Amino acid sequence: MKNNNDSAHIAVKVRNMTKKFDSFTAVDNISFDVKRGEIFGFLGPNGAGKSTTIRILCGIIELTSGKGFVDGYSILKERDKIKRNTGYMSQKFSLYEDLTPYENLEFYGGVYGLDSNTRKKRIQWALNMSDLTERRDDLTSDLPMGYKQRLALGASLLHEPSILFLDEPTAGVDPLSRRAFWDLIYDQAQSGVTVFVTTHYMDEAEHCDRIAFIDSGKLIRLDSPAALKQTDLKENIIEIVSDDWMKTFNALREMTKSFGHVSLFGTSIHLGFIGDDYSVVKSYLSDKNIDVKSMRPVVPSLEDVFVSLLKPQRIEEALK
Repeated sequence: MKNNNDSAHIAVKVRNMTKKFDSFTAVDNISFDVKRGEIFGFLGPNGAGKSTTIRILCGIIELTSGKGFVDGYSILKERDKIKRNTGYMSQKFSLYEDLTPYENLEFYGGVYGLDSNTRKKRIQWALNMSDLTERRDDLTSDLPMGYKQRLALGASLLHEPSILFLDEPTAGVDPLSRRAFWDLIYDQAQSGVTVFVTTHYMDEAEHCDRIAFIDSGKLIRLDSPAALKQTDLKENIIEIVSDDWMKTFNALREMTKSFGHVSLFGTSIHLGFIGDDYSVVKSYLSDKNIDVKSMRPVVPSLEDVFVSLLKPQRIEEALK
């Protein structure tokens, strides 16, 4: 039975959701809402619980405890209805490599129960959207990764779902393909589709309406990118350029308890620092025989917030 109490404004509603695999807790008592029509980012390090959460919401696996609604349908009792009324694109795209793009779309059109006329129209739409009309009869295995990505998106949208779940959809594709893919995502959001996306790319997360950070299965923060940068980062961010960026980075990592978090941005370094007197940092690096070429405060990025929010041991794991 569809829950219509607040489904006009809330696309996804989660309360105290927990998922355990034997003694391991993958998702730990999380609660959040996703508003209709927004692009909702779900961020966290590897193993944080992102994919598990999205698979529960798509009705693929059962939760251990808690409750939730997707498009008004219960994730406890109406998983089949959720599957029929949402779109899902996994990290591996879920395409059949030995089929053509047209055959893949024909297959998914059948899975979604589209009648022949609707299926024909939606397949043509998907081929046009993915720029695959001229390659509709090629083997999918022969397509570049960016085309496979767009084909998978088209397949997940064949039945015109109101909610689209994307699990790291741009992993492994080149920057131009990533940008083209996000243009398609914006088009869907502007048409009213709610987009729930997991990503490792902070530049993509910057364009989400709101972002939830998850770490070790726990939801640690949820807000807009602008609010996260304004309220969650207590340190000033210093950009450091030196003659040996790796030596500098390792030296600062040894002193993170004194100086705050440290992260790489190309060959420059971002250091979280409480206060305005940066001379102590320069003196410390000088004692390490490191020549600092420049040191200046910069506007914090979302990646700075992400690194700052992570537990120290998670940062160490990510750097290995």
